[in-house]
Amino acid sequence: MDIFQEARITDETLDPPDWTDAEALSHRIVQDAIGYLKDVRERPVWREMPAEVRSFFTTSLPRSPAPLVEVYDDVARNVMPYPMGNIHPRFWSWYMGSSNFTGALGDFLAAIQGSNLGGGNHAAGLMDSQVVNWCKEMVGFPASASGTLVSGGSMANIIGLTVARNVKAGVDVRERGVGAIPRPLRYYASDQVHSCHRKAMEALGLGNRALRRIPSDAGLRIDMAALKAAVAEDRAAGFRPACVIGTAGTVNTGAIDDLQALAALAAEEDLWFHVDGCIGALIAIAPENGSLVAGIERADSIALDPHKWLHAPFEAGCALVRDAAAHRTSFAVTPEFLESAPRGLASGEWLHDYGLQTSRGFRALKIWMALKEHGVEKFGRLIDQNIAQARYLTGLIEAEPALELMAPTTINIVSFRHRLDGASEESLKAFNTEIMLRLQEEGIAALSDTTVQGRHCLRAAIANHRTRREDLDLAVREMLRLGREIEAAAPV
Repeated sequence: MDIFQEARITDETLDPPDWTDAEALSHRIVQDAIGYLKDVRERPVWREMPAEVRSFFTTSLPRSPAPLVEVYDDVARNVMPYPMGNIHPRFWSWYMGSSNFTGALGDFLAAIQGSNLGGGNHAAGLMDSQVVNWCKEMVGFPASASGTLVSGGSMANIIGLTVARNVKAGVDVRERGVGAIPRPLRYYASDQVHSCHRKAMEALGLGNRALRRIPSDAGLRIDMAALKAAVAEDRAAGFRPACVIGTAGTVNTGAIDDLQALAALAAEEDLWFHVDGCIGALIAIAPENGSLVAGIERADSIALDPHKWLHAPFEAGCALVRDAAAHRTSFAVTPEFLESAPRGLASGEWLHDYGLQTSRGFRALKIWMALKEHGVEKFGRLIDQNIAQARYLTGLIEAEPALELMAPTTINIVSFRHRLDGASEESLKAFNTEIMLRLQEEGIAALSDTTVQGRHCLRAAIANHRTRREDLDLAVREMLRLGREIEAAAPV
């Protein structure tokens, strides 16, 4: 037997040995998936895993094969019944979208095609660029602007803030490093800014102290007078004011900074204007509430999240940069093995030149398919619907003496708590935390908690296309019931 005959005999593959069996199981999986979404309302929002399920995830590395049907049975038994819960209509914890079936099909097809979106001349790359162009159109950015799909908001913010650093550094910071910057840079944001911006400052080599947190006003927006004073103070002290971060929807309360005023100040002070719009940028497409983010189109860069209010399955973020040349020169590297060719596969655009990843998943398809199916106008109406639901919940809270609103409701985030007569702040925190945990453990609803202006509160972030007003009615009734039970059993 020659070497070529031996290779043909011993070569292996990961393809199924029997495509008929694989097809039958695939049909079963799709049917189960449809039932999983169709009946989501009938299941608990979240539930604790029993010990036997937890122990399943401590089993050792598999050494030998198992039938695919058995592998799927393990997933169906130990994974699918215990989700985070964000697709459930009563999941309002943190701030997440609730996915959609069409997007899930898109994820499946993207995985089947298996394209790497680092670049190249193929259809997935063109679709990636098309989705970025659609995102630009949604927020009013010019067609000449640049952008890239990324994992989520944290990475999208890092992209924008990196370009800001490089443009404002005064030196070739890519070549010489941050130590060569002649005057230390200063970035500005409100004291309500998301924690990912601290990580960005650290990753950029500027350090946490380079980000000045400006006090927020009574509406929890950045205080413009305090911002102007901070910029003047830093300039006089020898720092270089470089960038102001406007927040279009703070994580605690949904407050939206005055983006028009920030754009004007940035132009006056020669600052890069970045908007963290991961929560609220897409309000721009909402017919009733789009004016809330007026001025976002004047930003130099924007971070937004299709996996929130476009309900793309995780994960999908987008960074947009007005100056396309500045964007590309902040990241582009062309090694000999990734040089462009006049035609063929390497003749397409190298999308990795616009971010940190060389290997990039095909995130665009799940966004593209859902937008094509429903149209952007429906997504805009769903945003208005969530904002209206938050106002409805606010009304329920204001009408109930046992509950109190803890911050103005600007968009779709409601910060509130259960009252407890005569209780200290510490006792109120313990009382409300217990209500929150019991709501989760009983599978009723998922809320989160936070601190607003030094006071602990519960937080409902309604970014869910499955939520109905009766879900909010139920949540309030159950909170009141639990409050009565906890207070009666062990007064806090």
